[in-house]
Amino acid sequence: MTPEVKQAVGELRACFPDTEVDAVSTGDGGAIVTIARVDPGPVYTQRETWVRFVIGFQYPYADIYPLFVRPDLSRADGQPHGEGIAQAEFHGHKALQLSRRSNRLNPMIDTASLKVMKVLEWLRAQ
Repeated sequence: MTPEVKQAVGELRACFPDTEVDAVSTGDGGAIVTIARVDPGPVYTQRETWVRFVIGFQYPYADIYPLFVRPDLSRADGQPHGEGIAQAEFHGHKALQLSRRSNRLNPMIDTASLKVMKVLEWLRAQ
């Protein structure tokens, strides 16, 4: 992992101190990151999910996109997921893809931790 990717993983661990944050090298300087347990919010039947994503070797000059959560995450009201949430696969595992691209990425501000927090905030508001 590049020094920037290692730093991002450390920041994620600090941001999510109550759960495991695992990072596996992609072999090219990046990392596949798993945050073991987060609360997706009361709108969902399941009150716990993992979050997975890649921090590419280009970080911080590349967006953290997309993020993935458990494939069976379902809305408590029985309604289908809205725009930006779709069934997908991530490294051979079924998942829900959360499509939230940062259109004006600022590598000085838009950290991996901030991106994950923004996407989780968006997910909880769905």
